[in-house]
Amino acid sequence: MPTAHDATLELLDPREVGKLKWRCRRGLLENDLFIARFFERHESRLTVGQAQAMETLMDLSDNDLLDLLLQRKEPEPAWAGAEVVALIGLMRTEGAHPPSAAFPSSSS
Repeated sequence: MPTAHDATLELLDPREVGKLKWRCRRGLLENDLFIARFFERHESRLTVGQAQAMETLMDLSDNDLLDLLLQRKEPEPAWAGAEVVALIGLMRTEGAHPPSAAFPSSSS
């Protein structure tokens, strides 16, 4: 019998991914860039746990979210569980840089 923990590892249904992407639209362009880059890389393998963590982050104000993504502050243990901390880590490392295909290499 699967446990609640196992359910968080299941892949998110594509319809739910669409709903989550809509929920993740932000007022600050900088946040939108981090989020869009995260989805570009992880949309096809997004788990239920990551989606729950993203929902937690979307409850933050735009400025608080940007401060987390730019490492100006760290998540507070009172609201940020392991999934949220892991998601912020992914978004920080991968969301800060566009996909390598976006910048064609020039041979000078």
